[in-house]
Amino acid sequence: MGVWLDGRRVDCTIQSWNHVTTIARRSAEISAATASHIPSALARVFAEEQRGWRERGEPDGIVGRGERIEDFTLPDATGSPVMLGEIVADGPAVVVFYRGGWCPYCNLALRTYQAELLPELARYGARLVAISPQNPDQSLSTSEKAGLSFTVLSDPGAALANRLGIGYTPAPEVLRAQRALGLDLTKVNATVDLPLPTVLIIDSDRTVRFVDPCADYTTRTEVRAILGALERLGGAGDTAAPAVSGGAP
Repeated sequence: MGVWLDGRRVDCTIQSWNHVTTIARRSAEISAATASHIPSALARVFAEEQRGWRERGEPDGIVGRGERIEDFTLPDATGSPVMLGEIVADGPAVVVFYRGGWCPYCNLALRTYQAELLPELARYGARLVAISPQNPDQSLSTSEKAGLSFTVLSDPGAALANRLGIGYTPAPEVLRAQRALGLDLTKVNATVDLPLPTVLIIDSDRTVRFVDPCADYTTRTEVRAILGALERLGGAGDTAAPAVSGGAP
């Protein structure tokens, strides 16, 4: 669950009322700076989009805890194919769906995960993977610019995101506002479809053990929530046979 401060959701996971975590605090700073540096008409479009997502919440049909994901193959930043089965062969994976390297909130989250989450993952035998609709060459640019040392994969057309129920198409007015600012998703992502910023923890059986979609793209799953889920993973398990979701049709 998220909490609300001054009318905006500052965390899409468990959070105490008297502590704004690092990503949330920095995200608020980005929002304030962005609103003051773009035309007010465009700022209102994005603010309305975020308000709509906060009011609607996450959509139905999102992959759930206990569901098993069909194996999938996506290209990495060099274009080489990577299978989910390979990713989780030696332990669980923290899989981060992000919108693209052009999104400042995504860059903030990826840098935070690099600095604060990645060093802790060895304790859990886990690895970190980030997925966006960007083309492999664009993904390479993202990983280079951010200095990332974890796997970055491309989800062409946001096909996997859509199969997992976290894909969506921005409203026409949002796409127009983005183009007015020089961002054409068809050029940087090769599709206008985007994933909700989402963190999954997938175990070696390809079963989802944690899922945290953030309907408002200015929010992100905090590091401590991910580490808490990994702590619980060792002793947790679903007794029911998991459903199968996503993967190749």
